[in-house]
Amino acid sequence: MSAIDYLKKHSQEYGIELNADLEKKLEIYAALLKEWNEKINLTAITDDEGIAVKHFLDCLLVCKYADFKAGDKIIDVGTGAGFPGLVIAAANPEVQVTLLDSTGKKLKAVADMAQAMGVNNAQVVHMRAEEAGQKPDFRECYDYATARAVAELRVLLEYTLPFVKKGGAFLSLKGAAAVEEIDGATNSLKVLGGKIQGVDEFSLPGGDKRAIIKVKKISQIPPKYPRVSAQIAKKPL
Repeated sequence: MSAIDYLKKHSQEYGIELNADLEKKLEIYAALLKEWNEKINLTAITDDEGIAVKHFLDCLLVCKYADFKAGDKIIDVGTGAGFPGLVIAAANPEVQVTLLDSTGKKLKAVADMAQAMGVNNAQVVHMRAEEAGQKPDFRECYDYATARAVAELRVLLEYTLPFVKKGGAFLSLKGAAAVEEIDGATNSLKVLGGKIQGVDEFSLPGGDKRAIIKVKKISQIPPKYPRVSAQIAKKPL
């Protein structure tokens, strides 16, 4: 079975509807992900079922729970191989997605894959998150920020919430320890103007636990945040 066959097999049970256009885009994505992974380290998951379930299905569930609207601006912080941002862009051509990462080689691969897929509503930005978060072109300009497997929540909030407009939200894709990370992020949420709006927990086929933490931006962030990465790492909020 191909990655798309596996995705079609599992998507219905999660209430996800696929169309021919999205299937074709993800089919190209899966093939190129394998090709690029032979040149640079993009992912440890290279089997078709793993790509379908742990990458594509996992990311498509963000779309289900977020309910993106036409015209929304989304930034995927630490996009890596394009997860979840490129999948979101492929599934929602009516939104604009910025794929942000500090590793140029990965972004070159992501840009190549996006072009081959025919995804025209995504742009790559080669910059560190803490630098971009201080720039007027990015700061508080987005309806949503997303991040997957980047850092623990209390640290991640400082990297992501500066991008989000007041009233917008940060969607954090997490594993089984999501609730514990929320407990440890109380001060970070207070300082950065965030509020936990909800947690959607589910299991992927095969049993892996996943959660999407939705953090609403309720107030503007003090200008000194985000700090430089060394300070964030040494003294997390």
